[in-house]
Amino acid sequence: MGTQGVLFALMCVGALWTGVRAQVKRPKFAECPVDLFFVLDTSESVALRSKPPEYYINQIRDFTKRFIDELKDMRHPCDRHLTWNSGALHYSDDIILVRELSDMNTERQALKNDIDGIKYIGKGTYTDCAIKRGLAELLVGGTHYHENKYIVVVTDGHPITGYKEPCGGVQEAANEAKQHGVKVFAVAISPDQEETRLSVIATDQNYRQNFTAADNTRSTQMGTIRTIINMITNETKDVCCSFDCNAQGGPKGPDGDLGSKGETGRPGMPGEKGDIGAMGNMGDPGPVGYRGMKGDRGVRGEKGERGHKGYKGDKGLRGRDGTDGRKGEAGFPGLAGCKGGPGTDGLQGESGPKGDSGPYGAKGARGDPGKDGGSGKPGNYGPLGPKGEPGPRGANGDKGERGDDGASGPDGPRGERGTAGEKGEQGSRGNRGPRGDLGEPGPRGEQGREGSSGPNGDPGEPGRTGAPGYRGDEGPPGPEGAKGPRGIKGAPGDRGMMGERGEDGAQGNGTQGCHGFQGYPGPRGEPGKPGGNGTAGPKGDDGEPGEPGQDNNLPGRQGPKGAKGHRGPEGRPGPIGPPGPAGADECEILDIIMKLCSCCECKCGPLDLAFIVDSSESIGASNFALAKDFIITVIDRLIKDQQIKFGFNESRVGVVQYSGENAQEVVQLGDPNIRTLTELKQAVRDLRWLAEATYTGEALQYSMTNMIDRLKLDNRVVLVLTDGRADISRDSVPLNTLCGKGIRVGGLGVKDYSGRQPNQEQLEDVVCKNDPKPGFSFVLDNFAELLDDTFLQNLTTSICQDKKCPTYKCPIVFKEDSDIVMMMDSSASVGQKNFDTSKAFVRRVAQRFLSAERQGRAGVRVAVGQYSRTARMDAAFTTNFTQLAAQVGEAAFQNDGTDVTGAMEFAVGRFQGRGDAAGNRKKKLLLFSDGRSQGVTRAVLEKRVQQVVDKNVELYVIAVGSQVNEAHLRLMAGRGRQDDVSYAQRHLFRVADYPSLLRGVFDQTVARRISLS
Repeated sequence: MGTQGVLFALMCVGALWTGVRAQVKRPKFAECPVDLFFVLDTSESVALRSKPPEYYINQIRDFTKRFIDELKDMRHPCDRHLTWNSGALHYSDDIILVRELSDMNTERQALKNDIDGIKYIGKGTYTDCAIKRGLAELLVGGTHYHENKYIVVVTDGHPITGYKEPCGGVQEAANEAKQHGVKVFAVAISPDQEETRLSVIATDQNYRQNFTAADNTRSTQMGTIRTIINMITNETKDVCCSFDCNAQGGPKGPDGDLGSKGETGRPGMPGEKGDIGAMGNMGDPGPVGYRGMKGDRGVRGEKGERGHKGYKGDKGLRGRDGTDGRKGEAGFPGLAGCKGGPGTDGLQGESGPKGDSGPYGAKGARGDPGKDGGSGKPGNYGPLGPKGEPGPRGANGDKGERGDDGASGPDGPRGERGTAGEKGEQGSRGNRGPRGDLGEPGPRGEQGREGSSGPNGDPGEPGRTGAPGYRGDEGPPGPEGAKGPRGIKGAPGDRGMMGERGEDGAQGNGTQGCHGFQGYPGPRGEPGKPGGNGTAGPKGDDGEPGEPGQDNNLPGRQGPKGAKGHRGPEGRPGPIGPPGPAGADECEILDIIMKLCSCCECKCGPLDLAFIVDSSESIGASNFALAKDFIITVIDRLIKDQQIKFGFNESRVGVVQYSGENAQEVVQLGDPNIRTLTELKQAVRDLRWLAEATYTGEALQYSMTNMIDRLKLDNRVVLVLTDGRADISRDSVPLNTLCGKGIRVGGLGVKDYSGRQPNQEQLEDVVCKNDPKPGFSFVLDNFAELLDDTFLQNLTTSICQDKKCPTYKCPIVFKEDSDIVMMMDSSASVGQKNFDTSKAFVRRVAQRFLSAERQGRAGVRVAVGQYSRTARMDAAFTTNFTQLAAQVGEAAFQNDGTDVTGAMEFAVGRFQGRGDAAGNRKKKLLLFSDGRSQGVTRAVLEKRVQQVVDKNVELYVIAVGSQVNEAHLRLMAGRGRQDDVSYAQRHLFRVADYPSLLRGVFDQTVARRISLS
């Protein structure tokens, strides 16, 4: 067996060696070569169809290598052998030659190795340029068999027709291949491709046939490969076998006659590859592409920077209960709070989750005995206990009441028939009963025998006529008797029931009768009713005048009231009235204006706004449409919420879209064809997706030159919308082009198709983080979030950082030397929080006093103190506001009782302690008080106020809230006189609550009124 195996192996090796020698020694004329070139799409639109981006690139590489493995030599029936030359390139917006045409018998593995080295380019899609480059490789490096040249284009068909194709378009490239006799197969990457574009690329429909490179359901890879190879083999059979096979010739014969002129030869070989031509003009922008496939959800990105504080959103729907979170670490113990007032009863909250068990505390002291508890809830029934022993017989109970009637029981069985009872006594005759129903006729009896007729008897004497008897029951009908003699006519019977209506008879043939006789005249009627009054007749002639009557001296009736007379002369002026209350000063009027006038608010505009929008291929058509909607929405929101007026002579706005090198387009308000905001919005809607590379730096430089430099306002904002993946390897313009130009740049980075965060370093370069006027940035998960309401509010707030606010200041002037003491209420009823608000208010007023204008050599000194049960000074008289503000900030809250009279006495003593010789300084005291004080009476308060007045101290009072003693406040602010209303109104300030001290221009109102002499 071993010897036979060795012999068999040697025979196989020998046969193989013979085949190789035969192949090597095969003459060249017996070969029929086919040139096949692969054009592979590795643009960004291919990678966007799946993640990771290399998924479909790997599928294309596998498809091409399997195709190359199937390119095997084949023998035609005419003893010609089909051989293969193959090469490949891959492309995006750049074309990379993988390998030139090579003989598959010698360089098959080398071509496969080069295909393994294909790297994903991921930019624009220049299919037309790639086909023309493949065509040039076939014509220059191929064989002389022009009919045996083929191109296999593997692409997704992107973009649609109309896209800016720099080499004339795929239609022109396909037509050029046809002119040179080169056939082009169009192979889709996956089934959901642009079929129209693929049909344009293919030579005809036979070269399309739903060929797919990366799908195993509609057309497998091997099915596609074998179908294409079979088509090439069948088509080349005629070319390879177009001549007769010649046997080995004999000896040379004599020379023949000179032949006629031959036919024109075939076209020659193409020339060498020429130099690269000059860059062509920029083509028209292509139309918007179809919406891409929805990508998989990306991985969770890193936490972004803290955004600007947004507006409060609408109340959301009630959420589902979440899982309990982990217990946090214990916080630092807080300071003891002040006792607050009793709040209103809140709504019953939902029961919270059960907390973790705390540590056991120390054993407490024995508590007071508790009250007797109420009866507890009945417990659950326990298990049935064992049966107990019978107890002793108890005494008989009282007879119970009769129970309710029970339900009737079921019928018992029928009893036996009883025996017949004895005959009872005959009862009295009852009344005659009603007539019974007619009984059923009985059975007919048997006919009796006819008897013999006896002799007629003698007639008897007639008897007396008896009473008529009751009518007996109707008997059965007897036999019909013999017809008797006709009787006398009987009386008519009762009228019978009306019978049914008979059928209509036939219509008669009668004629119309004669007119009847006119009747005789009737009797005379009754007299009519009397008639009404007739119409008045014509006026008669005037009568003769009558005789004069007797004289009458009585006055006549009073006539009607006459018309209103003319206005009389001016009267003498009356005496001068008492003075009215003081009107509102300038600060109070300004406060009213601030509350009522919307134009007094801070304004965002005017500003110049520019949008720079990424229109590269990685964005996609649907996302680019969302970006255009976003631009229009931001403009509308700024007009509505921030009252910005966009116009040619007001705030300007413009848009730049960009993609690859020299691929930018600008539309802006003020262009010759864009004069209104409506025309600008329409121009934005008409922008067409460029779908090329991402040259962000070049786009920023283009925008600076062609749009931003034309914006003239100081407040300029630029929004850059991109996916944050600039092609810095090919784009030499830096991303910080807009920095140092006095422009606020906002970067809007959107995650790319694979969920990767935008490049943070690139985004910071764009927004100029280190600029004196730094920008802002937002990172979004997808383009749909650009239209989210909360995001738009935050964005408009960031755009309007440099708002212009009007300055509301009431100027104050001191004409004389003045000393001012401010005493804050530090009692427990105020509370720590309100006391801190009082300190902030006092600092504001003191700053206005010490920075006020002075006439002549007038000087101002300010001191600040506080009072509770006792009074003390926190800052002595000074002219240094910085020192005073620091001392007031360190003032501690006393949290004790209230002694307002002691506070006034203490403050007056500060004035006396100054020891000023001149004695002509104005002394003013500002006191926080609600008029309530412990143990104070009206007489005591009036006496203390009078002492303040006697010391030439002008007292001002600030009352906070509505819980005040009105009578005491009037005494304090009215110099101790209840009737001095006008003076009290000028010296009393009221606010609703402590936060109102810091609102509006209240501090300016107080400072101005105190400064007036």
